[in-house]
Amino acid sequence: MTAENTAALAHPRFAAALAELGLDVEIRRFPDETRTAQQAAEAIGCAVSEIVKSLVFAADGVPVLVLMDGSSRVDVERVRHELGAAEVTRADAKAVRETTGYAIGGVPPFGHRTRTRVLADRGLLDHALVWAAAGTPHSVFALDPKSLVAHAGGTLVDVREPSA
Repeated sequence: MTAENTAALAHPRFAAALAELGLDVEIRRFPDETRTAQQAAEAIGCAVSEIVKSLVFAADGVPVLVLMDGSSRVDVERVRHELGAAEVTRADAKAVRETTGYAIGGVPPFGHRTRTRVLADRGLLDHALVWAAAGTPHSVFALDPKSLVAHAGGTLVDVREPSA
């Protein structure tokens, strides 16, 4: 894929981040939104667990990005414990955009407007390939999870809610 194709399919900030990192990844763009993990999995034709959700939380008011597989939920108490924070809450749409530069449903795991601490759930490593947003609710890219976590500057942790 050429840089021109990447720029046309991904958000410009994310395309620039890919170029800066020297990453050549396939970007897929869909006519319908892939805002949720379920929508993305259906469009791609993969398991929901192979989708990476990039979720912004506030730990004592400081933004933190949590990368979680699409079939799991973040255990906020585990995030709080991991960060040693008094309180962890889900960031609102305005805070997500201010922190990352992207709208909810299109937040990629890296290439953000600000430098943010990143926690990556260890469950992502259960897959050979994972799919994440490429900066828009219509575009995704695939990468092996170890590389994705490394490029995001993530720390591997166990922050998923236990299965019922």
